[in-house]
Amino acid sequence: MLPMSHPLQRIPGLLALVVVLMLCAVILLAKADLDRMERIALSRHGPETALIVGRWRDMLKELAALDERQKIERVNGYFNQLARWRQDIDIWQQHDYWATPLELMAKREGDCEDFSIAKYMTLLLAGVDVHKMRITYVKARLGGNYGNVTQAHMVLAYYPTPNADPLILDNMISEVRPASQREDLNPVFGFNSEGLWVSGGSAPAINNPAARLSRWRDLLRRMTADGLG
Repeated sequence: MLPMSHPLQRIPGLLALVVVLMLCAVILLAKADLDRMERIALSRHGPETALIVGRWRDMLKELAALDERQKIERVNGYFNQLARWRQDIDIWQQHDYWATPLELMAKREGDCEDFSIAKYMTLLLAGVDVHKMRITYVKARLGGNYGNVTQAHMVLAYYPTPNADPLILDNMISEVRPASQREDLNPVFGFNSEGLWVSGGSAPAINNPAARLSRWRDLLRRMTADGLG
């Protein structure tokens, strides 16, 4: 969940979509150096985090033998079990901090954006086509389908085909379910490195945005420093 003071709650209409897309324009895989990532985990965060990264790498090898549905089930369960949800202000003493996958593994806690980014990056490394995944901003009804309080939230949506009912990877629940079975979630927009889709539409609303804003550039820089770019 995003806190009610999150910038996404305050920026109206299309401007909010453009700003978020600029923040989230391109996730760079380039040549991930996972040996280096494991060394950095040991030197920066200690042996426990290095062990977690090693197990994560073992999972990546195991994912090669699985079909895509099995991959998303495994990755969703891995991060949901690894980390607990907390607000950025409590973890990082900032109101809006985007953690790298290594930082999430080191802290073992993060907010919904951190879970979604880590799952997205892991599935990209596992060979899932970027066109099948969208990090998706939703309004979530607290208390399930019949709740009357909504909160901003971020999930990862997987589309087997462009017009399919997507599967939702969510840190709030352990089970991967089709969006049609998540009536508690109201999609606002989704994005990946190809563009932005409004309310689950099949065609992108905006194509080829430039990554200009400092927070996203900082995340890319830190992921590269972690060995993911």
